[in-house]
Amino acid sequence: MGNTISRRSFNKLLFSGLAGSSLFMSGGPLMASVSKARVVVIGGGFGGATVARYLKKLDPAISVTLVEPKTVFHTCPMSNSVIGGLRSMQDIAHTYNVLRNRYGIEVVHDTATLIDPVKKSVRLKGGRSLAYDRLVVSPGVDFIWDAIEGYSREAGESKMPYAYEAGPQTLLLRRQLLAMKDGENVIICAPKNPFRCPAAPYERASLIAYYLKKNKPKSKVIILDDKEVFTKQDLFMLGWDRLYPGKIEWRSGSTGGKVERLDPAAMTVSTEFGDEKGGVINVIPPQRAGRIAIDAGLADASGWCPVNPANFESLLHPGIHVIGDAALVGTMPKSGTAANTQAKALAASLVASFGGPAAGQHDLANLCYSMLSPGYAISVAGGYIQSPEGIKDNPDSIHLTSMEATTAQLAGEAEQADNWYHNISQDTWD
Repeated sequence: MGNTISRRSFNKLLFSGLAGSSLFMSGGPLMASVSKARVVVIGGGFGGATVARYLKKLDPAISVTLVEPKTVFHTCPMSNSVIGGLRSMQDIAHTYNVLRNRYGIEVVHDTATLIDPVKKSVRLKGGRSLAYDRLVVSPGVDFIWDAIEGYSREAGESKMPYAYEAGPQTLLLRRQLLAMKDGENVIICAPKNPFRCPAAPYERASLIAYYLKKNKPKSKVIILDDKEVFTKQDLFMLGWDRLYPGKIEWRSGSTGGKVERLDPAAMTVSTEFGDEKGGVINVIPPQRAGRIAIDAGLADASGWCPVNPANFESLLHPGIHVIGDAALVGTMPKSGTAANTQAKALAASLVASFGGPAAGQHDLANLCYSMLSPGYAISVAGGYIQSPEGIKDNPDSIHLTSMEATTAQLAGEAEQADNWYHNISQDTWD
């Protein structure tokens, strides 16, 4: 991979205002009010909260309503550190007070249940109906519960937690680790692509191994994977050999990793190579676009939402824009940084469509850190080119942690990971 920009520099660029349009280089309202347009945003994560915030920064006169059922949003990034005992839930918790009080965004804590693209309205579970001129849908992912025989939502909320949306699930998996007997194994069932945060199952395995090494030295982690390769694989395996020799076993789909059946009562996983019993079994189901996107007909047969790469407008329902994990956006992964940068580009595009200044060209990016232990992190960074022809990798911007990175450099990556999390959280909610 290329090595034209350091991760530290890339991190700084993302949140300094230099990685996007000059529209974002000021701290206050960035233009005179041009519109009384109404924008409704569904989903208060890295995509939805960011687009709501930047719409109001660009044009305070736009009426922005953000629909999000949670009053406190816990992020998936850094939730593995909670599972491994390195952080608390409070460390990954964010409220919507700044968006409401500083930017004047109407934050409605409710669930969107129906989108009417003809009447341009959104119906909420509580009964309220919201009219819009433009709708932004950033609902994250939904889980395909019946994809594996024997698994269900009920099993995921009790015996075999999925822990792929932060909150109660994070704490459930943590409690199960604490209660597990020394000598029992942790099994992680990783899904096939595409899915949210491709590196997360392997970071999770690392931080669980960190906990086991200190507290349950007779136990190990077994990763059963539906894939033949995974992101940052060589770097993860190098780190596992250094930090946790013999404590993490990865099996690809062709070497016994494909899960055929689950038995929550017996706590077993069946593969073509036989059954595995676990003290803790973390099942990460296959995924698709969030439920409201599916119900509204925004997704195609893939389960994800095709969009115009120039402005993220749905190819199935004009007037509705989809960003973040739910969207099909070329080669961009489903990550917090990807959603955040998509949101900024979309905000500028929407303001331009309402009569504001031209949106210009915006840098789309991904920056993904993975913690393997305290003081040891790896990362991948990359930029993407947004054009009418599609969203594609910018090969000159790709950077991956070196296999020859020193202990000091890996510790530096861990520090940068903390800085990235602080910066993107501040840019989104705080």
